[in-house]
Amino acid sequence: MNFIDLSGKVAVVTGAGRGLGLATATALHAAGATVVLNYFEDSEGINQNLAKSAATALGDRAIAMPADVRDRAAFDVMLDGVVKRFERLDIVINNAAIIRDRSFKNMSDDEWSDVIDTNLTGVYNVCKAAQSRLAAGGRIVSMASISGVVGFYGQANYSSAKAGVIALTKVLSKELAPRNITVNAVAPGVVLTEMGQTIPESVREQMLANIPLHRFGEPHEIANVILFLCSDLASYVTGQTIHVNGGWWG
Repeated sequence: MNFIDLSGKVAVVTGAGRGLGLATATALHAAGATVVLNYFEDSEGINQNLAKSAATALGDRAIAMPADVRDRAAFDVMLDGVVKRFERLDIVINNAAIIRDRSFKNMSDDEWSDVIDTNLTGVYNVCKAAQSRLAAGGRIVSMASISGVVGFYGQANYSSAKAGVIALTKVLSKELAPRNITVNAVAPGVVLTEMGQTIPESVREQMLANIPLHRFGEPHEIANVILFLCSDLASYVTGQTIHVNGGWWG
């Protein structure tokens, strides 16, 4: 029996064509929500194909819509389209992210700014665009990371961005509380999505040795926690970062 019912709710998931974004969109859709799979329009059309294929596979109550999280004006336009079509917005999932790993000594200014612009400023832009459009009692859930808590070698940009997401979550939970909008973050450990697969095998082995459950996470395990935070079961949970990492604390 599914105790979570999101029927009538409208959710937007950024970066939803693959990995954790797709797993989250799938979980929300299975619970009855109408899901908008947001994607960034790349020159090769890969993201568009992935998002549209995913929306088609989900069937009714799922559509794919483009907008770059780095461009707040573009996201304003997209969310206007969502509200016009579905007459409401209830859930926003900030999932879009990139990695540009390199030691701090060798990290370029572009590698720093690219990650900050997408992974932190992108969350700011989406929340800024969504705040006035979210229905009272809405939900914002942002993807943080264990990297933003313990800090990983070669991830000065990524760790800083994800730590910023955690801090932004705390602030917004206070500022949006008068409208009963809850704001939380989920901090996964290592999940072997396409992004996770970029971690060298030798590094993965070292990471695995630090995880008490002795395995990496699965996308649906992260998505299920997000689903809980979007439900009425989590009506008194806000300003929190939920760690889903198999017990790994660095």
